[in-house]
Parts: sequence; structure tokens; C-alpha cells
Amino acid sequence: MTSPASQVAAFDWPRIETDLAARGCAIAGPVFTPDECAALIAMYDESERFRSRVVMHRHGFGQGEYQYFAYPLPKKLAAWRSALYERLAPLANAWAAAMGQPADYPPEHAAYLARCHAAGQLRPTPLLLRYEAGDYNCLHQDLYGELQFPLQLTVLLSVPGQDFMGGEFVLTEQRPRMQSRAEVVSLAQGEAVIFAVNQRPVTGTRGSYRVTMRHGVSRLRSGRRHTLGLIFHDAG
Repeated sequence: MTSPASQVAAFDWPRIETDLAARGCAIAGPVFTPDECAALIAMYDESERFRSRVVMHRHGFGQGEYQYFAYPLPKKLAAWRSALYERLAPLANAWAAAMGQPADYPPEHAAYLARCHAAGQLRPTPLLLRYEAGDYNCLHQDLYGELQFPLQLTVLLSVPGQDFMGGEFVLTEQRPRMQSRAEVVSLAQGEAVIFAVNQRPVTGTRGSYRVTMRHGVSRLRSGRRHTLGLIFHDAG
């Protein structure tokens, strides 16, 4: 079996980085097989795997629910998180430098998690989300504390057009003194989208400037939709 590190290395990174620079998001290609997607969906009902469950309407987040995994993460999920972080860390440092921030994300995820934990951000942030007909997720940012890795990942686990209708992944971008721009991302089962967590640099005529990103999910018209979220910083 191909390891997550080998699969990550095989992604089309020049195209991914070009898309991230242009739009703040990029489809990474297939991450999980249909069987692996089904296994992750089945975990949703295994309460012992999770540290907390959030019902969105109780907090004004939208409608639907999600659960944060507890440590230790499932082994393959932890391997994917580490492999993706290590490939994204150089890009995160380039973004930080362009925005005048410290470009000091360490090359290994374990070292970055140690930094999070030393700052009191101890709780794991990978999560499974479940949407039923009529559910949606308001535009938001997954920040969780002072330390924030600037990129994250969402994987669609369900089959669009078969398991559900609607429920598009949506990003908005707010540039200084301009109206917001929306981007709708269509994924196949097992595909991942990499996107900006909060702010990202854009090159203008006078150098780089920051734009603010938010993401959400449009209303599910029918069926049930499951996704996996991989966030690389832990929560306080």
C-alpha cells in the first residue's frame, strides 16, 4: 500500500501552489479510496474516538453537526496530517514572510504541535462533519487560539449526486477596499481541497498585501453529506 507521504509527494504541487496563489484554494486530488471514505464515515458513530460533538444551530454556526477527534488520532489520519503539514510548511513560511510575519514554521509537524501545546493549545482539531437535508455551515475561520497554521484541508467522503445534492463548499475572499469574491469548489468522493485558514498574501503593484478568507457549506438540498477536516494547529 502507498503511504500518505508517498501520495502527498505525488500531488501536482506546482499546479496546487499556482491555484493557492490565484484563489486561496486548490484541489489536491484523491486522498482516500471509496472504502477508506466509508470507514471514516462509519467512525462518526463511534463516540469513543471523539473528544466533543458540536450541534451547529446551538451556537449560531449553521445547521448540522461535527465531532472533533480525540488523541490518539487514527493512525492513517495522523500520518496524513503529518505528511501534508511537512509539504505545506515551506509554503506557510513563504506566506508569512510575504505578510511581514515570522517565517518560523518548523519542518516537522511534531515540532509544531509541541509549540502549540506549550502555548496551551492541547486539543486535537481534526474533525468529521455530518450534514442532513436543509443543513449548512456559515462562513467562518478555524482559528482556535493564538497559534494558527495558515492552510488546512477538507476531504469529501460522500458521493455527490448520489449520497446528497447541494452542499457545495464555498470560500469568500475580502480584499482591501473591494467587495467580497466567492469561490465554489466541486469535489468528487475522496478528493481534498487545500485552502487558506485566515489571511493570505496577494501580489499587487506595490508589493504583497493581505486578503481575508472564510469558508462554509451551502444548503444541502437532499441526502446526507460527510466530510473530514484536517487542521494543523491544535486548539486552546
